[in-house]
Amino acid sequence: MNPINKGQVEAGGVRYGYEIHGPQVQGAGAPLLLLHGGFGTMEMFGPVLGRLAERRPVIAVDLYGHGRTALTERPIDPVAMGDDLAAVVRALGFERVDVLGFSFGGMVAFRLAVQHPEVVGKLVLASAPYADTGFYPDIREQQKGVTRESAALFMQTPMYGAYKAVAPRVEDFPEFVARMGEAIRRPYDWSEDAKTLKPTTLLVYGDSDMFEPEHIVRFYQLLGGGLGDAGWDGAGMVRHRLAILPGVTHYEMSDAPGLVDAALAFLEGAEG
Repeated sequence: MNPINKGQVEAGGVRYGYEIHGPQVQGAGAPLLLLHGGFGTMEMFGPVLGRLAERRPVIAVDLYGHGRTALTERPIDPVAMGDDLAAVVRALGFERVDVLGFSFGGMVAFRLAVQHPEVVGKLVLASAPYADTGFYPDIREQQKGVTRESAALFMQTPMYGAYKAVAPRVEDFPEFVARMGEAIRRPYDWSEDAKTLKPTTLLVYGDSDMFEPEHIVRFYQLLGGGLGDAGWDGAGMVRHRLAILPGVTHYEMSDAPGLVDAALAFLEGAEG
């Protein structure tokens, strides 16, 4: 799918690579900011981007250090990136956008919504945790092995191919892996932020995701859901939503048709 606009925009001393897809007609739906997962690029959404962009502009951005967006001296930090993305949205001429973030991109989307709620309309968090303790223990153990020394192993994966195809400085890859390792091992607990999250939010997970089921349910409860029966008329239903996709792993989520189905139904619904 060919973009209608692409380039780079500066925020926080970082030059973020972006592409805008979708219709350029009056009356199109609210723009959607699309944030890919860790170690990926915007191409991670390739198979489903077309559906998302059928009726609305889609702003796909490569996260800091990923793909088109080169590293600077800054660490990789979703909190700082949340501020960056608010600046990116404004620099591109948008006042308010819906946001869909997957995995690490979901963490950045969450921080954007917490730190700049005026910028975010509706929020879709796909396979994203609210605390580092939400991962299964074996995943947390694997995260310990993401170091500069492991970059050679990453270079044997499709993720490196996607990075190499668009990165302005391919030689940064070992440093990128090292900083991502530091980022994903950094402890965090955003449960208090979740309790006061302003944008109406859809949580989406696979039934075979990398997070413990208790963490998924707890996230929804922090948003006010899953605490009791909504009643025969739905009067007790909260404004936030939770979707569990059957037969979907973490690694399939970004291009899962079910993610698009759930996201579009939520984004185009009247509530929120």
